Amino acid sequence: MAWDEWEQLKANVAESGSTGMQLNKLAADGGGGGSGVAGDLVVNQDDLGAVGHDAFTLYEDLRTGTDIAGASMNKDGAGSTMQAAASLKAHGFAMGSALELTVDVWTSQSKAVLQACAHISNHLDYSKKLHAEDDAKIAAVLRSRDGMAESVSELSKYFK
Repeated sequence: MAWDEWEQLKANVAESGSTGMQLNKLAADGGGGGSGVAGDLVVNQDDLGAVGHDAFTLYEDLRTGTDIAGASMNKDGAGSTMQAAASLKAHGFAMGSALELTVDVWTSQSKAVLQACAHISNHLDYSKKLHAEDDAKIAAVLRSRDGMAESVSELSKYFK
């Protein structure tokens, strides 16, 4: 922004008399999105567990279904695809190097997806466990007269 443009903006604000700040706020009718639940935050532990389980299942399927190291390894540890690449290179075919690069990229990408699935699964399992522990601690402290856990919407009445 040029200096003269900045000066013009400041002058416009000064003329309008509006130098205060306004923060966004919830509409007076209580609108603004959400699930319609009166202030309660709902986290379904089953959803976290299901996504974590799906990530673990994907991890296992990829781990067992992708040919990361290469099928039919020889005594040197090279899989059949890398053996084919070496043979093609030895016979002067440019495709040997391209095939070798393809295996390297495939291996790298497969390992990255495996690692991402493992992180997702582990994180969601941890989150589910941690939230359940937090819920139990909070529920033990916040009880209504009948011994039941106090809802967030009921608690919010004390802060109005």
